[in-house]
Amino acid sequence: MNNENIEKANWYVVHTYSGYENKVKEKIENMIENEKAENLFDVKVPMEEYEETKGGKKVLKERKIFPGYVLIKMIVDTRNWYLIRNTNGVTGFIGPDGEPVPLTEREIKEFGIEGKEPVQVKAPVVDIDVSIGDTVEIADGPFLGFNGRVEEVNQEKQILKVIIDILGRDTAAEIPFTDIKQ
Repeated sequence: MNNENIEKANWYVVHTYSGYENKVKEKIENMIENEKAENLFDVKVPMEEYEETKGGKKVLKERKIFPGYVLIKMIVDTRNWYLIRNTNGVTGFIGPDGEPVPLTEREIKEFGIEGKEPVQVKAPVVDIDVSIGDTVEIADGPFLGFNGRVEEVNQEKQILKVIIDILGRDTAAEIPFTDIKQ
């Protein structure tokens, strides 16, 4: 691998068919490993860890941050563009008219692409003190200004299922914790 070229390389985003991210990553890694593609240096499928409660036990799991996308560190030339573009499962590069546009330094830092740590994008966990049957005021979103009766509290997904009276009719809605006035 040419260290001089790796410093000239940029990160690009490639769109894939849904569910093909890891297959595409594997195929590109094979090209890199077998030296079939010069100036292709790295490929990642950004993942995040999250906790899920199953059967009363907390389980640590991983999920894709950007389903349908793979990140590739490369120098774009005609050969590499052709190899990536014709990899089974790839629909194209992200950019105007399918022309690859490199990620900015800020995006690389925010996504945690380079470095030893896995990518971690965590939504803030909101603690809300409501019970089934309580009335809550909706402070944001499409139901702003309405009140709703709580039917279900889902801590894991951070949403409330509420019944809202709209024009005399009960309407069920899922409201994120962040949209509730506390």
